[in-house]
Amino acid sequence: PSELKNGEAVIIEGKAKIIFPNKNEVFYNPVQEFNRDLTKLCGVVFIFFNVYLPLIGFKVSVPGEDEKKRVVVNLTDCETGNSTDSGETSGGKKLAVVGEQCQEGIRILEGLAASGLRSIRFAKEVPGIHSIVANDFSAKAVELMKRNVELNAVQHLVTPSLADASLLMYERKRMRERFDIIDLDPYGSPSMFIDGAVQAVSEGVWIAIQESEICNMGCPGSKLILFLRGVFYCMSQSFQFEALRIILHNLEQRANCYQRYIVPLLSISADFYIRVFVRVFTGQAKVKASASKQAMVYNCVGCGAYHLQRLGKMTSHGNYFKYSAASGPPVGMKCEHCQQRHQLGGPVWAEPIHNLDFVHKVLSAVENNPKRFNTSSRILGMLSMVTEELDAPSLMYVSYKISVIHMHTYNPLKMRRSAILHAGYQVSLSHACKNTIKTDAPPAIIWDIMRCWEKKNPVKREKLSETSPAFHILGKEPVLQACFNIRQDANPKSRKRHLRRFQENPEANWGPKAKAKAGGGISLALEDKRKQHQNKRKNRSDDTNNLKGFPCKKFKEGSCSLGEDCRYSHQLEPEEKPPAEPEEKPPAELQPRVSSGCMLGKGLG
Repeated sequence: PSELKNGEAVIIEGKAKIIFPNKNEVFYNPVQEFNRDLTKLCGVVFIFFNVYLPLIGFKVSVPGEDEKKRVVVNLTDCETGNSTDSGETSGGKKLAVVGEQCQEGIRILEGLAASGLRSIRFAKEVPGIHSIVANDFSAKAVELMKRNVELNAVQHLVTPSLADASLLMYERKRMRERFDIIDLDPYGSPSMFIDGAVQAVSEGVWIAIQESEICNMGCPGSKLILFLRGVFYCMSQSFQFEALRIILHNLEQRANCYQRYIVPLLSISADFYIRVFVRVFTGQAKVKASASKQAMVYNCVGCGAYHLQRLGKMTSHGNYFKYSAASGPPVGMKCEHCQQRHQLGGPVWAEPIHNLDFVHKVLSAVENNPKRFNTSSRILGMLSMVTEELDAPSLMYVSYKISVIHMHTYNPLKMRRSAILHAGYQVSLSHACKNTIKTDAPPAIIWDIMRCWEKKNPVKREKLSETSPAFHILGKEPVLQACFNIRQDANPKSRKRHLRRFQENPEANWGPKAKAKAGGGISLALEDKRKQHQNKRKNRSDDTNNLKGFPCKKFKEGSCSLGEDCRYSHQLEPEEKPPAEPEEKPPAELQPRVSSGCMLGKGLG
């Protein structure tokens, strides 16, 4: 386009095109196209099947499905068929047209819009929209948004806004001014926006919230990250895969403050971020049950076994419910399997994290037209795994924790899942991580299965320390005699169909990307950083001047013997310094005399 400035380019995604500068002034990550496709798809399916159209009498037609009684929107290409200028179908029903403002339509807020791509895609691909507020706190981002809105000719639907997202939501928390959909995709934690979001969303509609710091959960410096989410402590690094339950707990906790509660629709952990779609309702009676939905986690530091401790208890008495405090703890001071201590973590969401009926509707929309999105293959694979996940409120077992008994022979996941199924329990994989399983089998069954496997592939027990978890686990005889014959249902359907279940490397140096800088500074490219830090050991004799910029570890600790001459490699001789001249001493008669019996600072002269 003629309005492009120096260094700008046009990016096309879906039916939208945006202008994007090469400077790091406004955030944009092409890897998250899957994220944006899924959000738009979930919005279409949820709005037009569950909330919007049934309320106002619209009809929806989906190719390949039975015609429903209220039909209008063709989800194959997001365009409406048989449209008339009067905005009605031939049968007199109301008609929602993509790109046209619907006075009875939905109100959308994108709290941190950056370039405005997600809002523009909603305007150009989703029918039945009243208005979209694309907000950002960066003046340069809002200026770019205005240009992109004009470029796509959606000024009648998308309104760029320069404001603090939290303040904007607080101002719209009145019943008549609430948004029907709130989408929050911050760079980092969304915790500071959750309080405003649960107040500014309409009754029964959804919030989409994204978290991009899951890679930091479970790390030694992650306590502040967890405190910001209302979690007291994280047990181990493997617990980062339960970040979905952490953010759902945070949402429920903030909603309870205003007599509201959440119902999860879909919770996704992909790449370097998590994304949850939840409905928000108001009800004082339902809020009383929130304590029974949250749990603390007792996690063994040795074998990784976990036990959930609900914060409350709800019992049914006919048409009435009784709410009381939970009883516990569920474990003793030491783990019964490996005699190691427990760590207490949480609280976390202890209920199912998906609505399977909703997920099946989304899958149906994708299967009817797999060419609709560029990322349809991945959406199909990931949501298929979601439908296969164990619906019970169970956490995940990570493979390296189960292999704590130091087996030398590899124990395949398929064989491990078959043994659990033979034992009469349920088991599934998880979309969050390749090497995890979810099961309703208690830890005692898991370790009996591993003991039986160890008998077939014995370890050298003489090398095990008496205090190690493996010594205590293998010291007991298995009560259950495990069967490792491969079962057909141990191999999930998504794997049999060779669906694209996990992300492949889309480009070099892909990841969260650098945070946009308000001042417009350009951060050093990742490739340049990589070259700067590569081959320092190999090329240390070629250019010794560069090595002076990399001090050793002892220098950082203050114990390096070379002092200021410290450099990356101590094999290089430090530069020779001229000998220091001896200090001139004053004459003896002018030197002060200190008596031997005086304290320091006294008795001079």
